[in-house]
Amino acid sequence: MGSLSDNGGGRPGDGGSPDGLPGLPAEWGVIVVPDDLSELSDEVTAIQTELRRSQQQTRWQRFADRTGMRVLRRLGSASLRAPVLIISMAILVTIASLFASAWPQPARSPATQRTANTTDEGPGTLPALELIGTDGQTVPLRGQLPAVILLTDGCDCRQLVADTTAAVRPDITVVTVVAKAPSTAAIQVPPTNMTPQAQGKTVRALRDPTGELRSGLGLGAEDGTAAVLLVNHEGDIVRKVPRTASIGDFQPDLARL
Repeated sequence: MGSLSDNGGGRPGDGGSPDGLPGLPAEWGVIVVPDDLSELSDEVTAIQTELRRSQQQTRWQRFADRTGMRVLRRLGSASLRAPVLIISMAILVTIASLFASAWPQPARSPATQRTANTTDEGPGTLPALELIGTDGQTVPLRGQLPAVILLTDGCDCRQLVADTTAAVRPDITVVTVVAKAPSTAAIQVPPTNMTPQAQGKTVRALRDPTGELRSGLGLGAEDGTAAVLLVNHEGDIVRKVPRTASIGDFQPDLARL
């Protein structure tokens, strides 16, 4: 339903539009203005179709509008964003490092001075060596664990052996190792008043003619002191003392065996 327009004509006798505006061209005919604009949908569709026909795409536009080209355009824009993101992250990291370097740091504790008795606490395992017992038979060194092994070449270590024997638990073997002939190793046996059997302790005197135990563990050459190894039942060296003459250097660590 609509109303008829008189194309701008005024009332009879007016001689023109009542508002002074020129009228519509007479060749347009009678114009009907609908009350419901949805009635013009057909005309709108026809006009849009005509406009699309008048705007024909060129060959390059059709090529650029293909699916593959659209994907390439998206990838190109993403590749441009990536360097920008990387540069931004580099700038942020640089700024953060500058703040970290300028931030006051807590005072460092002074480094511990290493002495002759400083231990090598790093992980280590007792090598599976077979040494020679007092009866001339081979004895597996790892068969004596847990043990305190005292390398006593060139050392009058009778008191150290006696003190160690008195300090260990009954299940810990005290092993003395020398590289010399058995006749010269007798000096390492504890005094008669500290006999291990009387204390329920076990002391084994072994010989390492090639010095493989000392050299393999980097204990250095003999210098009149003893080298000590504290080895648990799994064969791990829990304490290594390259040079000592007193049980006080390792006695607190006996509880770790």
